[in-house]
Amino acid sequence: MVARPTRKRMYKTMQGRMVDIEKLRAANESTQAVGNMNVNARGDVLGAGGKIVTTKSKVIQKYYEHPKGKASEARAPITHTPAPQPIAQQTVVETEKLTPKVAPKLRTTKAVPKKTASPKKGIDEALDGLE
Repeated sequence: MVARPTRKRMYKTMQGRMVDIEKLRAANESTQAVGNMNVNARGDVLGAGGKIVTTKSKVIQKYYEHPKGKASEARAPITHTPAPQPIAQQTVVETEKLTPKVAPKLRTTKAVPKKTASPKKGIDEALDGLE
């Protein structure tokens, strides 16, 4: 089999211009990326003055050496906590019979005075006798 040459990624803009994204990325890979991560477009960690402190390959290597969430192969030591001892039940003396049970207080509402009936006027007065 013959390997195909890599195809250039050409994109057509809204205005009809052709743009080579790979060429654009390569031209700007050393510029600092926008944001607060202090990295360039390639992914290298930048220090003071925009100098490369850690390359992207070292960052990835460090990440995969100690991945987060991986279960360790060594078993964690199991510590057994002694079960709590039951408390000796105290004998109930006839105190329940001696103390009277008090009914819970019911919530009372304030009495709202009824509105005094105003004299009927107009159509209400006319319809009062009819049914």
